[in-house]
Amino acid sequence: MKNFEERLSRLEALSERIRDGEVSLEEAAEMFEEGIKLARGLEKDLSRMERKIEILVNQPAEQGEKPVLELFPELGEKEEE
Repeated sequence: MKNFEERLSRLEALSERIRDGEVSLEEAAEMFEEGIKLARGLEKDLSRMERKIEILVNQPAEQGEKPVLELFPELGEKEEE
C-alpha cells in the first residue's frame, strides 16, 4: 500500500487530468472512481490520525492527573473571566 502522500499526489493528478478535458468520458469515469476510492481511504487515515492526536493531547502528564477534555482549555478560562 502506498503512503498517504503518494495517494494524495495520485488523487491530485487524477483531478487535474479530469479537469483538463483531454480524456474520454469513459476514462474520466474510471479516474473518478479511482479518485473516490483514494479520497475515502485518505479520509479514513486522517480520522485515525486525528483520534490518535486527541488521545495524545488528552493523556494526563502525571499519574493521577485528570485528562484534559478540551483541545484548548485555556481559551475557555479567558472567556469566563
